[in-house]
Amino acid sequence: MYAIVEIAGHQFKVEKDQKVFVNRLATEEGQNVSFDNVLLVADGSNITVGAPAIGGAQVSAKVLKHLQGDKVIVFKKKRRKGYRVKNGHRQALTEIVIENIVASGAKPAAKAEKAAPKKETKKAEPKKAAKATGKADDLKKIEGIGPKIASTLVEAGISTFAELAKTDAAKISEIIAGVRGNHVTDTWPAQAQLAADGKWDELKKWQDELDGGKA
Repeated sequence: MYAIVEIAGHQFKVEKDQKVFVNRLATEEGQNVSFDNVLLVADGSNITVGAPAIGGAQVSAKVLKHLQGDKVIVFKKKRRKGYRVKNGHRQALTEIVIENIVASGAKPAAKAEKAAPKKETKKAEPKKAAKATGKADDLKKIEGIGPKIASTLVEAGISTFAELAKTDAAKISEIIAGVRGNHVTDTWPAQAQLAADGKWDELKKWQDELDGGKA
């Protein structure tokens, strides 16, 4: 009979009366210690696998002694930098002997499966839908408005022809003051009104007579 158990952050395959060296345990020498995180128990052809641990399973052991592992040399060097560092390390270990392995059935994984759906969220989808439903006109169809000015107006809350038609030319000039260039906004509200009314032929005829938005 053997088991796979997690001890001090490492997994070990253990059998009864086996001696194992593990990372230092906070248990005095001669005392008994038990480990509940048993991942697998095999008794002949009968194998029990946990999900991830086996409920009720336990591996009990006795602490024999505390000791230090073999020295490991750690050497660091940086080329052409004159940097060299040499250190030694001895891992603090505990020697234990496995006294008993007990298995009493697999732990159900229902809790882990139910917890996963709670992490899923779809809050971002309504926000995208809200943006998609808002109707925005192509303000670049107004003579004198380019991509930069159009985006500046949208940021200021003017995204439709109707909203532009209701905005005073002087106010428009204030909004686009940061955009490089000499922009004449006198005709923009009137152009926007024709576009909002769907009078495209009349707007096109007028725009042919305009120069940069100025009559």
